[in-house]
Amino acid sequence: MLGAILRLRLRVLRRHLRLRLRGRRRRWSCRSRRGGGGEAGGEEEGAREPVLLVSGMGGSVLHARRRSDTKFDLRVWVRILLADLEFKKYLWSLYNAQTGYVESLDDDVEIVVPDDDHGLFAIDVLDPSWFVELLHLTMVYHFHDMIDMLLDCGYEKGTTLFGYGYDFRQSNRIDKAMAGLRAKLETAYKASGGKKVNIISHSMGGLLVRCFMSMNHDIFSKYVNKWICIACPFQGAPGCINDSLLTGLQFVYGFESFFFVSRWAMHQLLVECPSIYEMLPNPNFEWKEKPFVQVWRKNPEKDGTVELVLYEATDCVSLFEEALQNNELNYNGKTIALPFNMSIYKWATETRCILENAELPDTVSFYSIHGTSYETPYDVCYGSESSPIGDLSEVCRTVPTYTYVDGDCTVPVESATADGFPAKERVGVRADHRGLLCDENVFKLLKKWLGISENTRGRVSKSQIMDMLPERTSDQVTLRRD
Repeated sequence: MLGAILRLRLRVLRRHLRLRLRGRRRRWSCRSRRGGGGEAGGEEEGAREPVLLVSGMGGSVLHARRRSDTKFDLRVWVRILLADLEFKKYLWSLYNAQTGYVESLDDDVEIVVPDDDHGLFAIDVLDPSWFVELLHLTMVYHFHDMIDMLLDCGYEKGTTLFGYGYDFRQSNRIDKAMAGLRAKLETAYKASGGKKVNIISHSMGGLLVRCFMSMNHDIFSKYVNKWICIACPFQGAPGCINDSLLTGLQFVYGFESFFFVSRWAMHQLLVECPSIYEMLPNPNFEWKEKPFVQVWRKNPEKDGTVELVLYEATDCVSLFEEALQNNELNYNGKTIALPFNMSIYKWATETRCILENAELPDTVSFYSIHGTSYETPYDVCYGSESSPIGDLSEVCRTVPTYTYVDGDCTVPVESATADGFPAKERVGVRADHRGLLCDENVFKLLKKWLGISENTRGRVSKSQIMDMLPERTSDQVTLRRD
């Protein structure tokens, strides 16, 4: 047993050594390129413009604190050990239609985002425990590699490098999130000596930034120089989000899933999350082909004849309402009803209007990176002709099949590229949704756009870069659900 532990530790140390050597090579490469000017030639280290990293759905560390006990401070997201237990106890929530906020079921609990390390701690390694460090579980390494890359290129925490994590259960336009982003922009602007900020957002973080820009246009123009958007679901993520409201969401598959939050526990949280409703497919968008939710059903009015019922984005509300009408959870011995929340849906509809009204200031340069070459869920189908759905509540216990389009496994290319802004560059990279945050080709693009790359060594491999429009595949494949 001791020998096995020592061998495991030795493998971890070797892996860390390789990473450290890679970091040194990056640092030497970045330093050797400095000395020019402008985007093509790089900037002097002292003239570096500050960078603010903004995370997406599930991309921030969350702590639970008790109002009755100031010493109580427990990380509840992300955690590997006791993940499901602590998640249900502290993160399960209800939406307050009067305030627009999601509130924990335990009135004594407050969910907060730690702001340590100038906001970078909360978006770096999402479970910074010794267990994760020992096994080097990269599934929770979020902005970690990108932070290391920027530090190697001369950025300094608290002067030119900052992070913004937030309570991703809440709406992307909620007052607290908007105030927090404004404060972070002001801090970065002042700390760097009055230099405008370059924002790098990932996934849903792009929607939060867009909401802020729409609601605070003058402030955005004052503090922001460039906005680099990675894998943002500008028009929604049809397959993933439709299914998440019906059967849940799973961040980790395979053996690691036994250490993580269960799909159903996550589902019971998402049903009350405005942020999820805000990523439903935009019914007003001109999709090349409209996304559907399909259900094979027995029609009682036709002697049980099996029919394939199609629900467009605008029709899905009736499906969600009927499928979730009996949905409930047990908390501290109490049964709490969790149907489809029409109050949240109406709030999300107003958010969509805010998103669509966003205009990019003339003084801000916009860049976009999207993932390509991965099967990405688009249409969702429940039941089959041979095994149809009876009562629609059965959908929530059904393993769906999907029709796929091109994307990053989560966001279709069509949605990620439909920002409606005059982008300086819009580039597709062969990587999945989370993989974009540690992809070397993405890093080369960031260095180029931030002005810290100049020669052929910094060129992006064209074999890994693509500009593609999604093409729907005709076959339906069952996603992995282990």
